[in-house]
Amino acid sequence: MTPAARLAAAIEILDEVVIAARDGGAAADTLIQRYFTTRRYAGSKDRRAVRDLVFAVVRSSGERPHSGRAAVIGHARANDPALLALFGAAGHSPPPLVQGEPAASGGLAPAWLREMLGLRFGGDVGRQLVALLDRAPLDVRVNSLKAARADVAAVHPDWEILPRTAHGLRLPAGTVLEQEPDWQAGHIEVQDAGSQIAAAALAAKPGELVVDLCAGAGGKTLALAADMAANGALHGHLVACDTDRGRLSQLPPRAQRAGAHGIDMRLLDPGQEAAALADLMGKCDAVLIDAPCSGSGTWRRNPESRWRLTRERLARLATTQAQLIQLGTRLLRPGGRIVYVVCSLLPAEGEAQLAATPGLAGWSSRILTPADDGCDGFFIAQSSRL
Repeated sequence: MTPAARLAAAIEILDEVVIAARDGGAAADTLIQRYFTTRRYAGSKDRRAVRDLVFAVVRSSGERPHSGRAAVIGHARANDPALLALFGAAGHSPPPLVQGEPAASGGLAPAWLREMLGLRFGGDVGRQLVALLDRAPLDVRVNSLKAARADVAAVHPDWEILPRTAHGLRLPAGTVLEQEPDWQAGHIEVQDAGSQIAAAALAAKPGELVVDLCAGAGGKTLALAADMAANGALHGHLVACDTDRGRLSQLPPRAQRAGAHGIDMRLLDPGQEAAALADLMGKCDAVLIDAPCSGSGTWRRNPESRWRLTRERLARLATTQAQLIQLGTRLLRPGGRIVYVVCSLLPAEGEAQLAATPGLAGWSSRILTPADDGCDGFFIAQSSRL
């Protein structure tokens, strides 16, 4: 593909990304993969170049653009003027530029989200936003059911030990994880350092009754299983719950590979969660609530997600988060521990959810950010049942 053809491909993909962000469609990564599935002529260098350009444009457009073409023109004018010469060039190029045609405005986030983040970060919001839109590193958690971090690190001296985690390593950029023997053997699991810190905050122990109330595909569940291990096996009762069948169905093969046997999986019906967990009410030693959220702390992985969020969707998420905290509290025995986590940095999903909850002691909380902690953005709060 010529540079002009790559630019045309990026514009086509960006058109799909804009529509998907508006209508709740697939993520940008998925759209890029689909695009090239039907275009076998594109080589690996072409695919990489187009993907890099798509994400560079997405990162540079704070507000959702009108179109992929407008997004590219705005990005080119602000960051890469050489791209402008490719419009109307020979070959499979995008049509020539037209006098006065629209161009997307730059920026790091939609104005209303920047304002909300300003409530948290004040004058530091610019630095925090820049880090939130940087490329994310590849972190893994060493699965202590099968291996020790020191042993894995000794085999891979170029893998960085993450000191704020008990089992974390950071891999060099470009590592093809699926080709690593430690991955194939289940010695490591992909998990951002912040996510590892969040799971560890529950301090799950062998022999306990622990509920992962929003398990999703099971990343934190597997971390809890390792924390609850005795003699190399899960010891206790670990319950992984979710209302999303597709995501929860990813846990069994992951658990099998990790050697995390005996996890109790429960698919919950929305609105009927308490009924499905009636046998656990008032009995749990610890409950982790990794609640559905805006994902504003993970923009560096999915930068187009900041185009998807609306005030209405944020309000719906906040309602769900409050309901989950109430449910988690009911599951606890007296003295039991609760950890509420969101991969969000918006106060509406953090401190605003910690209003006095009947039956709980006071909350303690912390914030993790890419700028200050080198991991995804998280709000993590802990409390216990009176």
